Amino acid sequence: MALIPRLILQYLKQLWSHRRYPPGPFPLPAIGGLWRLGVRLSPDTFTKMMKHYGNIYTIWIGHIPMVVLSGYQAVKEGLVDHSEDLADRPLTPFLEASLKGRGIMFSNGHTWKQQRRFGQVTMRKLGLGKKGMEHQIEEEAQQLVETFARAKGQPLDPSAAITKAVSNVICALAFGSQFSTEDENMQKLLETLDFGLKFGGSFFHALYELFPWIMKHLPGPHKAALSALDMVVSLVKKEVKKHKKQQSLHEPQDFIDFYLLQMEKSSNDLHTTYDEENLAECIIEFFGAGTETTATTLRWALLLMAAHPDIQGKIQKEMEDVFGASCSICYQDRKKLPYTNAAIHEIQRSRYVFLSGVPRQNVKDVTICGLLIPKGTFIMPDLRSVLLDPEQWETPEKFNPHHFLDKDGNFLAREEFLAFGEGSRVCLGEQLARIEIFLFFTSLLRSFSFQLPPGVGKINTKPAVGLTMHPHPYKLCAVPRCNAP
Repeated sequence: MALIPRLILQYLKQLWSHRRYPPGPFPLPAIGGLWRLGVRLSPDTFTKMMKHYGNIYTIWIGHIPMVVLSGYQAVKEGLVDHSEDLADRPLTPFLEASLKGRGIMFSNGHTWKQQRRFGQVTMRKLGLGKKGMEHQIEEEAQQLVETFARAKGQPLDPSAAITKAVSNVICALAFGSQFSTEDENMQKLLETLDFGLKFGGSFFHALYELFPWIMKHLPGPHKAALSALDMVVSLVKKEVKKHKKQQSLHEPQDFIDFYLLQMEKSSNDLHTTYDEENLAECIIEFFGAGTETTATTLRWALLLMAAHPDIQGKIQKEMEDVFGASCSICYQDRKKLPYTNAAIHEIQRSRYVFLSGVPRQNVKDVTICGLLIPKGTFIMPDLRSVLLDPEQWETPEKFNPHHFLDKDGNFLAREEFLAFGEGSRVCLGEQLARIEIFLFFTSLLRSFSFQLPPGVGKINTKPAVGLTMHPHPYKLCAVPRCNAP
């Protein structure tokens, strides 16, 4: 019986503090403002909220206030003008149970600063933006072309092949070698990460975040998700053990080598955060974030090319006019291909891979667009609303490469293009993703024309809503081009 008075007291406190936050749907007991989101999230859920409550509004997730920043001006002021003030990540009950403040993406304070700095420096050492890493991506792109060629123009689902190609790039970065398709550990790793992504944002995930003290003691998918993560950590630690035996610390070849060398250098530092737990979490983040986002973007790219054959033809003509059929294309060549570069950016803009953005937490009171947000608030920058902001884009709902071209047909970089975030938490893998998407995309379009299968008049280009906004399952025909390199 003591629980009921406790819940009533908590709700009364919530109502009292409600007035301190930006406006939003009235919070109900237990569920807060979730009633306003509806039974199922849709791509325009937050757009509807913005139209009703303004560019900055509060949704109570149970008893936790979440302030949403919508539209370019609000998001820019939050992530750019208040970059350091919004540098933290909120530690939700499930994140606390699963990650325990480790890694880069969801850590804070000293751990985050040390791990992120190391990640940035090591990425450069491993050749990110240099020919070494680019050559590995080119090899994977060629393997993907050969895989598609084996279909001989018949309908195929490109998803598995794309995911394998992208994950092989991450394998080379993290482990120094690629895994075969039949490798049991690699299969477990990808399957487990896929399960984790599907669990994120699910009904049981929401229940855990709202009622952790109850869910900890009940069976369900949340238990499977936590066990799956432990299993992935174990798999990564096996690779770490192999690296230790190989004794290549002083001639590091991959991320694990560099990390083990850093652990050795920092062994006498009482404040070091370099340990195997953080190393394992960093590797998992590379796979979880780096594989899914890039692979999803490439899946959208092929689908949109089939849906817009006129745009596909312009891209192919531009590449032919500039390079002919024999020359290879490298990442620097994007400067010679303004229309192709614009189309790639437009794919990422119009089919942003997340429902909103990765949440932040403010380390002190901040005022954004004239509204006070108290210290320690869960803040959601709605990047989708920026990429579809009608005040910034001529035809926000339409796939239109001209959003990134000036009147003379030159590529136009847009500061409103926030597909990788902005500020102190901008995506660590942005450069890698840009290189991968460009090289995979151009390699495939030089070799094939992507068409709808015979008898299929239309393909669903609306996203399936989950933790990532991915295409509904589809098949395409990769028709070999007679003048392919």
